[in-house]
Amino acid sequence: VQLVESGGGLVQPGGSLRLSCAASGFTLSRYDMSWYRQAPEKERELVAAITSTGGGTVYATSVKGRFTISRDNAKNTVYLQMNSLKPEDTAVYYCHATPGNYWGRGTRVTVSS
Repeated sequence: VQLVESGGGLVQPGGSLRLSCAASGFTLSRYDMSWYRQAPEKERELVAAITSTGGGTVYATSVKGRFTISRDNAKNTVYLQMNSLKPEDTAVYYCHATPGNYWGRGTRVTVSS
């Protein structure tokens, strides 16, 4: 079982990034998926989550209206579209699958001018 995040990088405030989480070793369609983030010296927090079928989503208040979580079960991939990025969005972003409590190794996002 493996989750591999990609798409992070350096972006200016107001910019956009799309993160991807590619799953291997299991069938993604059977899992609820989430994106978490951890900023320096802060606890890991939930950013967004999506049900196994994609029919339900939840977002942290701080990202609602700016971020969109989606999934393509045929590609075994989950995405996080991040728009109107702010410096406070700077963090390492992790992909998570449940049941099973599987984590990726993270991708770093830095929002700075």
